[in-house]
Amino acid sequence: MFPEDLTSRATSLINLLRSKQLMLATAESCTGGLIAGLMTSVSGSSDVLDCGFVTYSNAAKTRLIGVPSELIAEHGAVSTEVARAMAQGALAHSSADIAVAVTGVAGPGGGTATKPVGLVHCAVARRERPTRTRVLLLGDIGRERVRLETVRAAVEMVYEIAGP
Repeated sequence: MFPEDLTSRATSLINLLRSKQLMLATAESCTGGLIAGLMTSVSGSSDVLDCGFVTYSNAAKTRLIGVPSELIAEHGAVSTEVARAMAQGALAHSSADIAVAVTGVAGPGGGTATKPVGLVHCAVARRERPTRTRVLLLGDIGRERVRLETVRAAVEMVYEIAGP
């Protein structure tokens, strides 16, 4: 289902998380659960994956992981501020040590001049540490490629915050 290199990297991430006894939660919008799907495609993921939230609508972001509706109204769902709040909310609503969140415009529609197709905001939160964010400007490379490249970036961000 996933490219072999991505599955291999997820296996490495699972091994790293297991070695550090860290649990992961995901909060996904534009990827619709693909990050959690990738992780669970690897045997042994139950050792490190606590839960996944698919918060595609703004209401779900607020209801399930506590993203303030005022924050969404002020910055839009596709923003660094909302990605940060999603990651922090996933931590608060789980038993995980690390949470990764993504929100973006996968396309082909939905883009604007200020938030074009291929714009994705990612955040990773770890208890007792500052939340990290990253902006991806992938361009209009097709909906599935935007989603897969977002999964790839999310895995790398978790790897970085969990690593040595």
